[in-house]
Amino acid sequence: MTTTDVPAVPVAARPPGLSFRARAMGFVALTKPRIVELLLVTTLPTMVVAARGMPSVTLMLATLAGGTLAAGGANAINMYVDRDIDAVMHRTARRPLVTGAVQPTEALVFAISLEVVAFALLWATVNLLSAVLAVSATLFYVFVYTLWLKRSSVQNIVIGGAAGAVPVLVGWAAVRDQVGLAPVLLFALIFVWTPPHFWALAIRYRDDYRSVSVPMMPAVATFEKTARQIVVYSVLVVAASFGFGWAADMGPLYWASSAVLGVVFCAFAVDLYRVQTEGRAMRLFHWSISYLTFLFAAMAVDQLIH
Repeated sequence: MTTTDVPAVPVAARPPGLSFRARAMGFVALTKPRIVELLLVTTLPTMVVAARGMPSVTLMLATLAGGTLAAGGANAINMYVDRDIDAVMHRTARRPLVTGAVQPTEALVFAISLEVVAFALLWATVNLLSAVLAVSATLFYVFVYTLWLKRSSVQNIVIGGAAGAVPVLVGWAAVRDQVGLAPVLLFALIFVWTPPHFWALAIRYRDDYRSVSVPMMPAVATFEKTARQIVVYSVLVVAASFGFGWAADMGPLYWASSAVLGVVFCAFAVDLYRVQTEGRAMRLFHWSISYLTFLFAAMAVDQLIH
């Protein structure tokens, strides 16, 4: 199956009488706020570790603002490109480009404007390295993941997930104006965390992906194979968390949290392999979000009390 199997979808007309607030919320929805929120959860603690304490409020706000704009722009471009399959998939049928709340040209202009402002803001208030890293993540997400891999390779989210790992490099570069082994290992942690996180969700929506010929692993491989790969990547997540702890010389709170959270992560993954149900998959999906949130919170607190 190829992307040509997806029927062409005409541009949705804007609903009559659409209020200004509804249109504004449509533009906000283009940025995928919940995903942006998760990216910011990883950026700020990374800055704390890089600074070995609390960075200046101005630097934190500038970095978070620039990162928000860059990630939001990337997500908006993703919706622009995927509006044809979004109209077919049940999970995405209410997105603003499908309903007509936002028109395609408006979305593209909005997205590019966010990227330009993000780059300018980070360059002017943080440093050039952080600006380049933030925009490079967008370019990778759009051209490598969305336009190339998503519809052509079962490794789409494995490789494409690198874009979501870049914010930790941005946060580190914002503080130190360079990257090194510790942030690279933190990048690796999120890189290997992304497949089990996303595949767990994709298990529930595998029929949606099949309907639009997107070769997400749960849609083209057996449940057993997908669950086995989730176990492998979950173990790699724990290994990467330990590697970062060593490279960044983290304290006992981080090490204890990393061990406990990692054991629970792997336990949920193994449980999914043993009992292959959507319910178990969604439990792992929700835990993967909690895992990342708790680990990075522990990382920041560890440095503030270390």
